Amino acid sequence: MKILLLGSGELGKEFTIAAQRIGQIVIAVDNYENAPAMQVANGFEVVNMLDGSELDRIVAKHQPDFIVPEIEAIRTERFYNYESQGIKVVPSAKAANFTMNRKAIRDLAAKELGLKTANYRYATTPEELNKAVLEVGIPCVVKPLMSSSGKGQSTIKTESDIEKAWNYSVEGSRGDVIEVIVEAFVKFNSEITLLTVVQNNNPTLFCAPIGHRQERGDYQESWQPARISEADLNEAQNMAQKVTKALGGAGLFGVEFFLSDEGVYFSELSPRPHDTGMVTLAGTQNFNEFELHLRAILSLPIFEITLEKAGASAVILASENSLNPTYEGIEKIASLPKTDFRIFGKPTSRPYRRMGVSLTYDNLETPIEEIVERAIAAANVVKVHH
Repeated sequence: MKILLLGSGELGKEFTIAAQRIGQIVIAVDNYENAPAMQVANGFEVVNMLDGSELDRIVAKHQPDFIVPEIEAIRTERFYNYESQGIKVVPSAKAANFTMNRKAIRDLAAKELGLKTANYRYATTPEELNKAVLEVGIPCVVKPLMSSSGKGQSTIKTESDIEKAWNYSVEGSRGDVIEVIVEAFVKFNSEITLLTVVQNNNPTLFCAPIGHRQERGDYQESWQPARISEADLNEAQNMAQKVTKALGGAGLFGVEFFLSDEGVYFSELSPRPHDTGMVTLAGTQNFNEFELHLRAILSLPIFEITLEKAGASAVILASENSLNPTYEGIEKIASLPKTDFRIFGKPTSRPYRRMGVSLTYDNLETPIEEIVERAIAAANVVKVHH
């Protein structure tokens, strides 16, 4: 099968590797040359995916069997036309459209499906943001409707933060939509990602929940399994099944939840492998998240997902701008027990850009906190230089 991969970052790279291992053809697309997935793909294209005519051109050129989006900044309304041509959009044109924009997915979850979410409003101007903040209350969280990896996300703690939050959201917004979502602050005890695998001809399966910690709206560490009560897990699985069914299609979805004293809150959804799910590269499961996504897309039956080990991941971040980043500490991290790592091969760096990840693992009886501490220590061994 020929797969057109739209977005070629580290998640796309691991997906491409999974596809290559079972003989698929991948054409990697991004807006810059030598993106991570391009380095392992059969071919590549460098285009602006927000240009619909460019998107049409490369689809016509390559005639793929599948279109697999890896990022949000794509002219996704074109996907309905590609579906009508007989090309399978993953998970579906509807899912890609609804989840590219936080407004559609939040309204679907809260208004149509009745899932418990934080109180929220939208704003398209600084004045509307002021009004929205008054309505949901302080503290609150402001996010661009279109962004990824936490870009443009901030917390308003006082009225003086409102203007700053608006400017930061506009800077961090992807695409041509200037609109933000304002969410009431949920007093949560923890956050989880529930990787949900929707199959074409077989039951929906769930991975063991993944816990994670964020800074600047981007994950810093993730671990599997996360602690969660059976009642909360059942509630999260029911919510995940409802929202993925409403979106349609097959593939792996990363569904995020807040766990609070008041129960489980739906937070966000990605219709593809999730950055926090990189912990599955530590061998925590019989299949990692990228292999699961691929198998579900190709309608290869997945009999079960089993938790094999406890594991953790921690990000390796750049601190400077560089056109030729280099790495120190590779031998040190390689010498650590029950530890692995990935360097993504990004051709440039900037402050806080995710350049790699450390992976640690142990048996399921080992306290997860110890495994997370080892992942953080391992990530700190590697330094990115310019």
